[in-house]
Amino acid sequence: MSCLRIGLSVVMMVVAAAAVAGEEPAARGPRTLVVALDGSGQYRSIQSAIDDAKKGDTIQIQSGSYREDVKIHNKEHLKLIGAGVDQVTLLGSDVVGVLYVGKLPYGAADIEISGMTINERGGHALGIFLGRRILLRQIRVNGMVFGQQAEDVRIEDSVLGGSETTGVQFVDSHAELVGNFIHDNDHGVNIVGKSEVRLERNVITRSLFEAVVVTDRSKADLIRNTIVKNGGGVASLGTCQVQARGNIVSQNRIGFLISPSCHVTLDYNALSNTDTNYARPGVPPQPAPELKADSDLTVDAGFIDTNQDDYRLRADTTLVKIGGFSFLGALPPVAESH
Repeated sequence: MSCLRIGLSVVMMVVAAAAVAGEEPAARGPRTLVVALDGSGQYRSIQSAIDDAKKGDTIQIQSGSYREDVKIHNKEHLKLIGAGVDQVTLLGSDVVGVLYVGKLPYGAADIEISGMTINERGGHALGIFLGRRILLRQIRVNGMVFGQQAEDVRIEDSVLGGSETTGVQFVDSHAELVGNFIHDNDHGVNIVGKSEVRLERNVITRSLFEAVVVTDRSKADLIRNTIVKNGGGVASLGTCQVQARGNIVSQNRIGFLISPSCHVTLDYNALSNTDTNYARPGVPPQPAPELKADSDLTVDAGFIDTNQDDYRLRADTTLVKIGGFSFLGALPPVAESH
């Protein structure tokens, strides 16, 4: 019995010492930290909750407009969940940009952010630096999203737009953009340096210039995107590598602008653009119909209503069951009415 008492005493002393030192017992599970401007949560500011968060914690943000700069630096396995894009808005405060995930040289890993609107400050809204395994879903960004030296970034089911420069730019990064609405930027998506980016099922519209620019030694895979009503469609520059399959590229001035120094593969894309579907860079760009792939189609996509941003295909569309795709572009045909 005396040995048992001694053992229990030692355990209690270790726990007490950890508490005095500000440490938590190893058995502590993930916590949910609530942020609310009205004081109903544990925190009134998002940054305070992030600073206190430990690995595995979830931060829930209640409705409100948060005028603060938010930085997630040197954190792992953290969720930042807002009450919804129409209920939570991040406005920033003192610096250019509003939300930063990672920071040179610290980074951040396994971060999930959802359910909020991020407004730009100084033209910049969201930055990802040295981040790894970053998931952004169901967010709205008014301004620029910028990623540098980031790995395994995924942005999905989000609305990204309103930037006076570029909507989304990745430099020396690996990323996926899936199922987003990217709108009203100078350029839609810029892929720069040695980046590798996959764009799938995005609608990219109303870019003043090109919807997608791939340059330097970057690689891009464009699958079933709807690229419509931009100054230009997809520009492949530098010594990049691009695969474009199953996309609708329509109502732009130019469809594909392809530098001779790039390696570009086109398969089963549907094109109908105002000046030309294929061109080489120049001043002005030079039409290059010889770049057309045998499997590409020259056809009006037949959207429901582009004036209302309804880029679904009409029920009688011919762009179905082509090249192994159930339909081309980002959005399926509407069901036939009976």
